[in-house]
Amino acid sequence: MAEFDYKEAYEREHERCIRLEEQVLALETANEDLQKKLDKIKDSVFWKASKPARGAINFVLAKKQRLQQCDGIGDLIRSIRFKFHQSSRKKNFGTASFPTPEQAQEQRETHFEKNVKISILVPLWNTPENFLREMIESVMNQTYENWELCLADGSDGEHAYVGDICKEYQQKANGRILYQKLLKNEGIAGNTNQCYKMATGEYIGLFDHDDVLHPSVLFEYVKAINEKDADYLYCDEITFHNGDINKMLVMHFKPDYALDNLRANNYICHFSVFSRELLDGTELFRTAFDGSQDHDMILRLTDRAKHVVHIPKVLYYWRSHAASVASGIGAKPYAIEAGKGAIADHLKNHGLDHFQISSTRACETIYRIRYQILGNPKISIVIANKDHAEDLQRCVDSIINKSTYGNYEIIIVENNSTTEEIKKLYEQYQSQYDFIKVVTFTGAFNYSAVNNLGVKKATGDYVLLLNNDTEVITPGWMEELLMYAQREDVGAVGAKLYYPDKTIQHAGVVIGLGAHRTAGHTHYKIPQQNLGYMGRLCYAQNMTAVTGACLMVRKDRFEEVGGLEESFAISLNDVDFCLKLRAKGYLNVFTPFAELYHYESISRGMDDQGEKAERYNQESARFREKWAKELEAGDPYYNPNFSLDRSDFALR
Repeated sequence: MAEFDYKEAYEREHERCIRLEEQVLALETANEDLQKKLDKIKDSVFWKASKPARGAINFVLAKKQRLQQCDGIGDLIRSIRFKFHQSSRKKNFGTASFPTPEQAQEQRETHFEKNVKISILVPLWNTPENFLREMIESVMNQTYENWELCLADGSDGEHAYVGDICKEYQQKANGRILYQKLLKNEGIAGNTNQCYKMATGEYIGLFDHDDVLHPSVLFEYVKAINEKDADYLYCDEITFHNGDINKMLVMHFKPDYALDNLRANNYICHFSVFSRELLDGTELFRTAFDGSQDHDMILRLTDRAKHVVHIPKVLYYWRSHAASVASGIGAKPYAIEAGKGAIADHLKNHGLDHFQISSTRACETIYRIRYQILGNPKISIVIANKDHAEDLQRCVDSIINKSTYGNYEIIIVENNSTTEEIKKLYEQYQSQYDFIKVVTFTGAFNYSAVNNLGVKKATGDYVLLLNNDTEVITPGWMEELLMYAQREDVGAVGAKLYYPDKTIQHAGVVIGLGAHRTAGHTHYKIPQQNLGYMGRLCYAQNMTAVTGACLMVRKDRFEEVGGLEESFAISLNDVDFCLKLRAKGYLNVFTPFAELYHYESISRGMDDQGEKAERYNQESARFREKWAKELEAGDPYYNPNFSLDRSDFALR
């Protein structure tokens, strides 16, 4: 019986996604056929002759549509158009991305100072003949030629052809293919460890027996080893079906190395290549974590690596076929537990203890980690406010009535309010609650200056910047933020915010995103229950920035970076703040497990649109100048294959 492995679990969990992608693919194919027919019609004499009449009809229909406000139909048309464009862009990542004969020859003739040998390890078990041949040939077709392929074969007697095929290719490979028939099948972990015993290369690559490599993957990796001193490398990947890498089901465009992402989700996966020095005499795959042995290995080796490098190109093709999803993860609970065990071992090695690990709604093997709250630190919640008594009351009352964390104070920074209603509310709060105080900021509204004053008056160990137009949803929201803010490696922590219609207002900030190329929110206006791109709305992860509408940070770290930059009076001050933390080496974290409503922008009313636009333009220009280097490099947590014009992870 085939031994369960993590790949099967992952594919099984994404089977529904694959079926939906297949349906989309079929619809896109039908759409292309219809487009061809439409083009043929448009080229006809009759169509060209009827242009004036059609113009008049379309004008009337457009008027009628606007009058009826048929937004749903418009959204549908835009969605179809978007899907069609996405389909055409996908083609760039299949065989169309392979090097031309001239490019391949140029790559073969490239001289590298570090001409490292890469040992590619492939454990075999009853591999279908066509899969086996395609796998081996994808290695033999590499434009970088200093490689060896190590094959350990645990196939049974009925699949003796596996060995015959390997020996056939051995004769063609000038000694670069090493083959061993194992006395018994030791499973994925054991067979891979046997492959490793054969390896003589300075770098090790892990490759599945039924998958395919891009012809330039080793060239790209060795280039990064020479240019960036990379000691752990990985790339983007796709899942394909029907034996055709151009028939893409799932396209996984990954972030650069992100510790919190990796703890929750083995997003690195394929194609992992690393310096054998990282093993330092330890096992490659530890059998104690069978079922999640690769996640365990990646966590261990990236911990030791000095330069983890992500190549943002699709260089690995992961085959989807009937056998690969034959075993459901529900029938193999030990794999889920192995994943938890691998993460637990990793966390303990980082000095963390008393944590809880559980599966998320995205996938059984995408995890939620609850860290221990150390002590009972005081949290200072700083809320800037001008008038809007109703909004402030909704915000403060939700904190008081819903929060399960008890050691906090609320500092309301009053700025130029004029209504009697707000004055009465201030008096009511201060007379009723000794943990609420109101301080006054005089002068024109400056979000940064107002909040900096509030932090100066704070007596807590942690600062929580909060907009007055928010409302708490999650009772444990402060704990969820605090558990990350307490970590020595973390700077700012942000929450998941919704509009009143339960679409997402904030789920992390990407620099360079948006029309001004400054910063924007990902998954913007996506429905609350959406899992997000590759499940990213379901687990805590590293982001370059989080919104100041709900941001927690240790007070001494707030002060360490000089607080909020007051030259950013209205906008981008939170992003600037997070970038300052990042420059100090801290990680910023977005967690979807702290949820609030954010009514956004109602707290100060609508400014004059001309003045507002001009002010934003000025602050955007200042931001782009200050962080030009970072903007040029791109956001490490947002793959460069994604569009900067959209927030929904659309392809460029």
